[in-house]
Amino acid sequence: MGAGDTPAIDLRHIWKVFGSGDSARTVELAKGGSSRAEILQQTQQTVAVRDVSFGVAQGETFVVMGLSGSGKSTLIRCLSRLIEPTQGEISLGGDDLLAMDEDQLRQLRRGRISMVFQHFGLFPHRKVIDNIAYGLEVQKIDRSTRLARATEILHTVGLDGWGDHYPQQLSGGMQQRVGLARALAVDPQILLFDEPFSALDPLIRKEMQDELIRLQKTMQRTIVFITHDFAEALRLGDRIAIMKDGSFDQIGTPEEIVSAPATPYVREFVNDVPRAKVLSVRSVTVAGQATAKSRTVGASAKIETIIPMLLEHDEPITVLDTNNQAIGIVNRASVANILQAEQK
Repeated sequence: MGAGDTPAIDLRHIWKVFGSGDSARTVELAKGGSSRAEILQQTQQTVAVRDVSFGVAQGETFVVMGLSGSGKSTLIRCLSRLIEPTQGEISLGGDDLLAMDEDQLRQLRRGRISMVFQHFGLFPHRKVIDNIAYGLEVQKIDRSTRLARATEILHTVGLDGWGDHYPQQLSGGMQQRVGLARALAVDPQILLFDEPFSALDPLIRKEMQDELIRLQKTMQRTIVFITHDFAEALRLGDRIAIMKDGSFDQIGTPEEIVSAPATPYVREFVNDVPRAKVLSVRSVTVAGQATAKSRTVGASAKIETIIPMLLEHDEPITVLDTNNQAIGIVNRASVANILQAEQK
């Protein structure tokens, strides 16, 4: 985000405590350093989200990655107020979400925010086209207009010709495309995804990831995406937050997290990541000057793209910034150092 830009989403010190009793006392125990287990024993309450703060820029894909029980699904439900936070502040484009009344919330969920869940939630008695148009129907948009919009979105998600079918006639991947199309039909500013692809077969899951990446390039929505899959987080996220026991261990770009894990917990995930696929050439650039006829590569290219070049010719490659100015070189030794670190 640039200086002075209002984030699309801004969360400050969000807490969520489950269980009856004095939640304020539970929060104070947590602030004092008590663990989840200690708090549960003392208060019979669970701290699901623990002092989480983050901002998401307009058009950014922000991924929250965590294992089961980390609090990630609770967090995204707090973000839409499907669950009421115990403490904290939530702002959407400068608007105070927690100050909204029921009618304002209803309007928000009908147009400004859309959610896509793991379970598709499609209406089995409605055709695909009517499932997609449902949000527009709730907005009382006339039938011809909403069907025209639904048909347009059907094409966008690659389901031309399937509008008159029923959900049960579609594969799991196709049903998830319908769920995505329904979310997009109301033209939301913000999309919230709660593990939408986790129930899909690996190949279909990758196809859906590719589809989301493609759509995001053209539609530029603000996305918060929840997953338990680190590889998925790396593929989709402009930035990633690693969540554990209700709080964030680290927030950063995929490259920042892979190259500099902040905690032992984050390092456990990073250890299995093929660095050449994640890290950019910039991360292995060293000082030096190649020959005038040296091959060149952009600093943002992934390391894996230059490995064949280095294997073919043992000569340094000049690295260029976005202005096509040389910022250094990359050679076999600099690449080997980062790949050897991956094996440790």
